[in-house]
Amino acid sequence: MKNVQFAVGSAYTAALAFIIVCIDQLLKGYMPIGSENGFTYIAFVAWAVYFFSGTAKDGIRAAIGYVIGITFSIGIILIAGLFACTEFFSIPIAVFIVVFLVLYLDKVPWINYIPAMFVASGCFFGIMTYVPGADFCSAATVEIVYGFIGLLFGWFTVIGKGWLSKVIR
Repeated sequence: MKNVQFAVGSAYTAALAFIIVCIDQLLKGYMPIGSENGFTYIAFVAWAVYFFSGTAKDGIRAAIGYVIGITFSIGIILIAGLFACTEFFSIPIAVFIVVFLVLYLDKVPWINYIPAMFVASGCFFGIMTYVPGADFCSAATVEIVYGFIGLLFGWFTVIGKGWLSKVIR
């Protein structure tokens, strides 16, 4: 790759990052929670998830994985409540049960992008733990919106840089 191609590709990617931050500043006030801080980090994490996948098909699988990861995170919280009498072990038991089930999805085409599920779960628990007023619905809404923005920008990056490398020689 020539220096000019590299510089143009880097500038393009930086411009996309700039746009994500601008979108967050415009969008955060419409989110059900966290309007004072925004959720750019979720978009950036999802952007990285797209890079792990690298193709549009796998980007769709990642989006599906995000929904599944959020759903299973809610399951962990609900199952932990069922085992509350075990105190220390309530969450570890719930995690064991849910992760066991999640890993079986590896056998199901289109919904077997396990890394996206784990990333989505981590972001979901981050929202539930650190954003005041978060509940299942608000946390899921925020994560889906920002996660899908990040995945879309991952696609923009791959497509755009591919196109630019052909145009700039």
